[in-house]
Amino acid sequence: MRPTVRFLSDELLATILGEARTLLSKLGVEIHNEAVLTLLADHGAKIDVENRRVHLKGSLIDQALASVPSSFALYNVLGEQTHDFSGSNIHFTPGSAAINVLDDETSTIRTPDTRDYIRYAQVVSRCEHIASQSTALIPADVHERISDSYRLYLSLLFCEKPVVTGAFTIEAFPIMRDLQLAVRGSRESLAEKPLTIFSCCPSAPLKWSDVTSQNVVDCATMSIPVEFVSMPLAGFVAPVTLVGSLIQHTAETLSGIVISQLTRPGTPILYGGSPAIFDVRYETTPMGAVETMMIDCAYNEIGKHLGIPTQAYISLSDSKQLDAQAGLETSMGATLAALSGINNISGPGMLDFESCQSLEKLVLDHEICGMMLRMVDGIEPRDDVPALPRFEELIADHHLLISEHTRRHLRTEHLFPGPVIDRANRARWQEEGGTSLRQRAHREVERLLGEFEPSRLGVDVKADLTERMTVEARRYGMDSLPRCDA
Repeated sequence: MRPTVRFLSDELLATILGEARTLLSKLGVEIHNEAVLTLLADHGAKIDVENRRVHLKGSLIDQALASVPSSFALYNVLGEQTHDFSGSNIHFTPGSAAINVLDDETSTIRTPDTRDYIRYAQVVSRCEHIASQSTALIPADVHERISDSYRLYLSLLFCEKPVVTGAFTIEAFPIMRDLQLAVRGSRESLAEKPLTIFSCCPSAPLKWSDVTSQNVVDCATMSIPVEFVSMPLAGFVAPVTLVGSLIQHTAETLSGIVISQLTRPGTPILYGGSPAIFDVRYETTPMGAVETMMIDCAYNEIGKHLGIPTQAYISLSDSKQLDAQAGLETSMGATLAALSGINNISGPGMLDFESCQSLEKLVLDHEICGMMLRMVDGIEPRDDVPALPRFEELIADHHLLISEHTRRHLRTEHLFPGPVIDRANRARWQEEGGTSLRQRAHREVERLLGEFEPSRLGVDVKADLTERMTVEARRYGMDSLPRCDA
């Protein structure tokens, strides 16, 4: 039996959905994209032109929901399936778009560069429990106008796993599209075997900017999956109550679904988000707060009720270092996410309110991901019944260490973590150096980097990616890209 957790009763879930639909009908959603306004008007939405507010009637929402796929798959650069976004399957991906990196050597937070990104991609490529990479760091050594596409370029060059990414400008999408086409070869192949998921974020409360709404349209046009990342902040730009924030999150996400499905019915999506409470004492948005995690798990229930795969930023920490708080918040979030069946769990490696990545934390979080994947497998009998023969053997031999039953099931029944996790007795731990968690994590990072194997993506495709990215960089005054040997 798969262990599960729920936060919403059927009655409360229905109430939240009903209130969200009322908001979209009576209050409407603000949209700052002329083409999207025209699209919605053409499908019968009522437009308040002066205030750019679109009122969505229930039939239009129902039409959009009816065309959303109940599942979809994701594929790596080689065209091999890596994800099955159906049911309660869970997949982990690192947190995205960090503006800082935690430098283990100096214990300081600094801005990352190309080399940091390459090291990140190389480490992720060796983490078996992390199914996809994200465009996790924003390198500061390239022009800011290519930072979105450059991160995708490096990801495709150095790691075979699919990528959770996004465009923060309208101009970035064409090159990001073309980089994927260079890998897949054709638009049809990209639609058949999606390589990326784009994060598309409404603004709180109930607003879509010109850029983000255009991203939704562009992705739908190309059949590129999107995850809707609504970000209500409870007590600041959302009601302070969890139910109130869930109503807002639901309304914002439904409005994105309408835009996506009217553009191209059947576009694959994840019902996602990155909400948080607002800590009025420090004026921060704690991702490690239990209430934040509760909102995540609850909107996941709403997404599943609607028959849509889900996503959340939940397995991460607000701590500034790799410390007990980092482990507490990350593991608690990962556990709740896994028990809730959130399909795409975003966050490993992330610190400091979604602003900092740490490779040492990433390899620790990788172990947490492995524990969660084992946990959701649940407890099942494995040649345990009838039990009498096993216990006769135990009484006769006084142990079952070399029993055929033990040898057959040991590796599947027990998860053995890597060297980041200390399970030695004290004497052995001291004999092997008495290392701290941070020391073991850093050692593991260096081991994974040493074992990195270059992506099997074709040399000609890598050259094509580099040529396309170089041309894009020159548009913004860069003579060449930073050195990155693939």
